[in-house]
Amino acid sequence: MAQFKAFENNAEVNGQTVLSIVDGMGTYRETALAILKENGIDSPRKDRWYSQQSWLNAFKKISDSIGKATLFSIGKRMPENAEFPPYVNDLQKALAAIDVAYHMNHRINGTVMFDPGTGKMLEGIGHYKLDRIDDKTYKMVCKNPYPSEFDRGIIDAMANRFKPEGIPRIHIETFMTVSIPGTYLSGPIHILFQYVKKIKCVKHIRRNATTGLQREGTGEKTG
Repeated sequence: MAQFKAFENNAEVNGQTVLSIVDGMGTYRETALAILKENGIDSPRKDRWYSQQSWLNAFKKISDSIGKATLFSIGKRMPENAEFPPYVNDLQKALAAIDVAYHMNHRINGTVMFDPGTGKMLEGIGHYKLDRIDDKTYKMVCKNPYPSEFDRGIIDAMANRFKPEGIPRIHIETFMTVSIPGTYLSGPIHILFQYVKKIKCVKHIRRNATTGLQREGTGEKTG
C-alpha cells in the first residue's frame, strides 16, 4: 500500500472533509486553496464530492513544500469538519468511530462507504483499526493512503477530546512497525499509533527489562 495513492481510481471524498485542509492551514488559507486548485479541486464546497486522488495529491504537495507538521495540524481539524455518529461519548468509542467516519465521508462509484441506517461498511478505501490491549493501552493500525502525520493528528484530536475525566493529556506514540511483540507505557493512557502503509522494512519494537526500549530491523520488504 502506497502513501498518497488512492486504493481505487474512482474513490471520492466529500467537500466538508476536503475543507479541513483549508481550516488546518489557518492564516495560509489562500495557499491551501491554491494547492487544491492546482490539483483539480477549485473552490471546494461542502455539498460536493471530489476525487480522492486529487485530494491526496494536494496532501503530497503540502508535505513536500510546507512540511509534515502542517499535515498534523490538518488532521487535528478533521473532527471539526467530518461527520461522526451521535453515540460517540467516550475514548474507546471515539477511537473506533474514526474508521466509521472515514467511510461515511468517502464514496466509490457514487455509493457512500458506510450506511449509518444499516451499519453496513463497504471495502475499498482501507481502515483505521482499533485494538484494545488493556484498560490503559490501545493500538490504532492505519492502513489507508493518507500521510501518517495527518492520521496522527486525527487520533490525537479524538483521543484528547474524549479522554476520561482526570486525565490531563493522552500521548500518541508513533511506531513504524508491522508487529509489536511487547508494549510500554508512559502515562496513565497510551495509544500506540501503528502505521504500515509506507514502511520499507519490517521493524520489531520490544520492551527489555534491563535496557528499556530496543528496536531491530529485519530488512524485509513489506510491499
